[in-house]
Formats: sequence, C-alpha cells, structure tokens
Amino acid sequence: MLKNLDIYLNDHLAGAVAALEFLANLREQHKDEPLGDVFGALKVDIDADKEVLREVMRSLGIEESTVRQTGAWAAEKVARARLKIAGDQPGLVLALEGLIMGINGKRMLWRSLAVAKVLNPAKWNFEKLERGAKDQIERAEAARIQAAQRAFHGASDQD
Repeated sequence: MLKNLDIYLNDHLAGAVAALEFLANLREQHKDEPLGDVFGALKVDIDADKEVLREVMRSLGIEESTVRQTGAWAAEKVARARLKIAGDQPGLVLALEGLIMGINGKRMLWRSLAVAKVLNPAKWNFEKLERGAKDQIERAEAARIQAAQRAFHGASDQD
C-alpha cells in the first residue's frame, strides 16, 4: 500500500514542481499587468501546498523522487514551447486550462488523503486544503475567462 502512496504522492509533487515553473514564467511574461499579480499569488499558494505535501511525505517516510521532479520540469519546458507555437493569446488560454486541471488534481489529492485516513486527521486539515484548491481554481478560471475574451473576441466575425 505504501508503494502505491509513494507513486501517487510523488506524481503530485512533480506536478507542483511543473506548475511552479510554469507560474514563474507566466508571472514574468505578465509582470506589468494585473494578470502577473494573479500568477504571483497562485504561485505562493501552490508553493505552500507543495510544502504541505512534502511534510505529508516525510511523515509517511516517503522519499522524494528527483527523477519524477526532473521529468516534470522538462515536461513544463516542452509545454511552454508548445504554447508559444499556439500564439500569445490562445497559448495563455491553454496555459490557464492546464493549470486549472492541475489544481483540480491537487484538490482531489487532498480529498483522497482525507478519505483514505492514512494520516492523523488532527494534524492535517485536508478539507481546508481542498477548499484552498477550489479557491485557486476559481481565481485561475476568472483569469482564463478574461484571456479567452481577449483571444477570441470577434473570432466569428472573421468567417
């Protein structure tokens, strides 16, 4: 059972590493816009969640997989290049959609840990962490809607 949890938690940790790299890049690209602040705030929140996940892993005696983290880092670089090909505005919409999917995965991680009861529930407030992920999704979705409006406004007029 611990092997399954090892794989599961390391995959989520790798996802957090990729998300943080992605957000740092997006924040830099949009540093002079309100969107840069959104990306910065999400980065802070996701980094805090990553540290909680690391604490959970340590408490279970699970070692971090540097191979998975390196793979996630590399995959983020490939994804960033693919989004550049899509173009600035459509690429931003796609980036936010991917980010939302990742945060939703994290939300499900917290729920899975809550229901699996593998940890002391008094020490880990997974319900609060899940609510935090839901808030992150809502903020990213608001940014995604704005990006989609900018990217696709008047698209049907071009037919």
